[in-house]
Formats: sequence, structure tokens, C-alpha cells
Amino acid sequence: MNQTKIIAEPGKQELFIIREFDAPRHLVFRACSEPELMVQWLGPRGLTMTVDKFDCRSNGHYRYIHTDPNGNAYGFHGVFHEVTAPERTIQTFEFEGLPEKGHTSLETARFEELPGGRTRITIQSVFQSVADRDGMIQSGMERGVREGHERLDELLAKGF
Repeated sequence: MNQTKIIAEPGKQELFIIREFDAPRHLVFRACSEPELMVQWLGPRGLTMTVDKFDCRSNGHYRYIHTDPNGNAYGFHGVFHEVTAPERTIQTFEFEGLPEKGHTSLETARFEELPGGRTRITIQSVFQSVADRDGMIQSGMERGVREGHERLDELLAKGF
């Protein structure tokens, strides 16, 4: 089974998320760039995702909301700086639940073809400060990323 690796070196403003999938790159990219597929896997189990807007192209914008079983909503938004299908996306990411706006990270996702029709995604997230990066890690991000990747495995296995 493929494992999600999250690398966050102490004192740095960045983190890396690395995960391999047993599916071709073009399908993995589609699952990460088409909102009707993303709502089926992005985030932890038990939350419902709705898409407010999702324009996955260079200079496009996105906003989505995760809602927990108690009705608490968590919004996320950003801008796509570059979308080069099926190789790379560069986007900003901001969690709307923080008391102070502007804690935005810059995320570069690279989709690498591997032998045997497999794909590796490497995401580099650069935060404005070490405190912002550490706060994201402490927020439960790791659980959401790992469970989301498991759900993406399930979606890719169905062949959507």
C-alpha cells in the first residue's frame, strides 16, 4: 500500500507531501483538478465538501467548503498561478478559519509518471513563517491529507 510522506524540517517555512498512486498521471491529474472528482476525495473522512468556485487554469480562482457532521463549515480559497496539465499546478492556499486573514501558502504540485502506469505527486508548500507552517501541521492537516489520499486511491481504483 502506498504511504503518504509529510516532510517538515524544524525551523523551515516549507513542507513537502509525497505520495505515489497506482494510476496513470493523466487520471491522477484529472482527479486533482476537476471539482466533481475532488469532492469525492479531498479532505478527511466524515466531512462533506462543496465547491463554491473552481476554475483550474492559469489565473483561475477556487473556493471550497468542508462541513463536519455538526454543521461547522471550514472554507479554503486561493488562486491558480499556473496550470500545466498533467505535469504541474502552482497555487495559493488560505484557510478562512484563522482569526487573521492573509496566512497564505504557495503550493507547487508536480505529477511525475512512474513505470507501470503509476504516478508520484510531490507538493511543496511554502508558508510566510515557520509559525504558519507549524500551525498548519498542528491543525490536523496530516490526518486530512492521509485520509484524502486513501479516498483518492479508492476513487482511482473505481476508474471514475
